[in-house]
Amino acid sequence: MNNKLAVIFPGIGYHKDKPLLYYSAKLAQRSGYQIIHITFQDMPQKIRGDADMMHAAAELACAQAEQQLETVRWAAYDRILLIGKSIGTIAAARFAAEHPIAAAQIRYTPLHAAFTFAPALSGSCIAFLGSADPWSDAEEIKRDAAVQQIPLYLYPDCNHSLECGDVVRDIESLREIMQITSDFIRDTSS
Repeated sequence: MNNKLAVIFPGIGYHKDKPLLYYSAKLAQRSGYQIIHITFQDMPQKIRGDADMMHAAAELACAQAEQQLETVRWAAYDRILLIGKSIGTIAAARFAAEHPIAAAQIRYTPLHAAFTFAPALSGSCIAFLGSADPWSDAEEIKRDAAVQQIPLYLYPDCNHSLECGDVVRDIESLREIMQITSDFIRDTSS
C-alpha cells in the first residue's frame, strides 16, 4: 500500500471549509491521502496593493507552514500533494522548492510570487484562476504558467474565489474544477 500525504495550504480568508479546499481535501482523502491542514494565525489584513505588506504576509505564511510541518517524516510517503489557495500557493511552492520532496501541486488562484518557485516535478502542477481576480493579473499568471509548463485553467469573469456571482454557474465551475482536480490527483497518485 502506498503512503500518501496531502498538505492543504489555505488563503488568508479562505480556510479549509471553503469549497475549493474542502472538496479537494475530500478528493485526496478518497484517493488514500492522509491530510494535514495548515492554519495561518495573526495574518496582516488589507494587504492587496501594498507590496511590502504582501511580502510580510507571504513570509509569515511560509514561516508558519514550515513550523507546522517540521515534524513530518517526508521519506515515509510515496506520494506527496500540496494544495494551495491564494497566499497558500506561495507557501506550498516555496516549501516544495526548499525541501527535498517530490510533491505534486494544485494551485487555486495562485499569486504571482508562487511562480518564482519552480514546481518540484515537471508536469506535476496545475493551476486555476479567475479572469476577474483582483489579486492576480491574469495575463501575468498565464505567462508564468506557460514558462513553467503548468496547465492553467482560466475561468472568465470569476473572482479570487473562482466565483462569478451567478450561483448556478459557480456550482457548475466548481464541479468542473473538482473533476479536473480529481483527475490530477488520480494521475499523480499512480
